[in-house]
Amino acid sequence: MSHQGSLLIHTVFVTGGTGYMGGRLITALVGRGHDVHALVRRGSERKLPAADRGLTLIEGNALDASTYLSRVPRGSTFVHLVGVAHPSPAKAAQFAQIDLVGIREAVRAATTAGVGHFVYVSVAQPAPIMQAYIAVKAKGEALVHASGIPATILRPWYVLGPGHRWPYVLIPIYWILEQVPSTRESARRLGLVTLAQMVAALVHAAEHPPAGVRIVTVSQIRGATLDSPTT
Repeated sequence: MSHQGSLLIHTVFVTGGTGYMGGRLITALVGRGHDVHALVRRGSERKLPAADRGLTLIEGNALDASTYLSRVPRGSTFVHLVGVAHPSPAKAAQFAQIDLVGIREAVRAATTAGVGHFVYVSVAQPAPIMQAYIAVKAKGEALVHASGIPATILRPWYVLGPGHRWPYVLIPIYWILEQVPSTRESARRLGLVTLAQMVAALVHAAEHPPAGVRIVTVSQIRGATLDSPTT
């Protein structure tokens, strides 16, 4: 780590950088002066955001730690974003094959490399639906806890953004449920967050590593904003 004005500069290793949140997160981190190392499959380099500096591409397979663990910088923050796109109850097998394998291999790589902070995007829980998805994410959280690495676990429910806008029609229903005492807690726990809020929460997590394991809930994600770095 180094300093740029009043901002502490971090080295951040990102998996899933070509996905829904990954590219936007990388752009935000590089824009704030951080040293970003992005894992990418061969042939997918063009899907990562362009950057003249601050971004190092690491070729490897997110589902096989042996292909990249030697390239994870010691003491860095490891941000794991690999997962099945558009989760649904019909994708239970994919959750086990991709989400669970991905987090298992990420923790293995992070432990071997000696990272200083692990950031994991899980899911809000408990919930009345998506049980297979929640079960896999809970196993992922357990792996993170067992690693002994200081960690931030973010628990969004649904992230609104490009291609993910249909739940906007539910906002009035959420408002009503939050006014009723018997449904208020679950409505807030399973609330909607925006892509911009998620990126801001991930940047904040990377810039403020905890001493132990920190859980970031929907209400905390909603409150996340990106301040302008002082240089």
